[in-house]
Amino acid sequence: MSDSPRQFIPVNIAVLTVSDTRTLDNDKSGDTLVARITDAGHKLADRAIVPDDKQAIFNTVRDWTLSDAVDVVITTGGTGFTGRDVTPEALEPLFEKRMDGFSDVFHRISYDKIGTSTIQSRATGGVANATYIFVLPGSPGACKDAWDGILKAQLDYRHMPCNFVEIMPRLDEHLKRG
Repeated sequence: MSDSPRQFIPVNIAVLTVSDTRTLDNDKSGDTLVARITDAGHKLADRAIVPDDKQAIFNTVRDWTLSDAVDVVITTGGTGFTGRDVTPEALEPLFEKRMDGFSDVFHRISYDKIGTSTIQSRATGGVANATYIFVLPGSPGACKDAWDGILKAQLDYRHMPCNFVEIMPRLDEHLKRG
């Protein structure tokens, strides 16, 4: 519990698992994220699994970013270097702004757990249509690291000195200018 005088503000988070083999019955990474999201008091806006297909990934996330019911999208899977790993390629074209610091901090946290193997992930983040997008590796451990080490605090309005929630109303200012 925080000593902040601010009240918690739940945000609406959609979870996308990118995999050719996983189903809702065996999606441990998606389950990990959903449990952490709801345990923190946020709302699960939607959940889906799509194959390692650039267009399917792009379409699902773009549609979520266009929905007023989704504030944040978290994807898991497809961040490696194999031919099927295409999640960053699918989503980075959506980004109006890249969040280089997310990748940097994720790799620092990951390095403490798995050492140099962290370089095999292309975790990334950005903003599109006033919606935060976080692209995570497909392992439950990576999802735990990203949530516990970054997202839980940054998606909590009470986190000081700053957090993602307090700037949400201003994410689309550039679209409102003349």
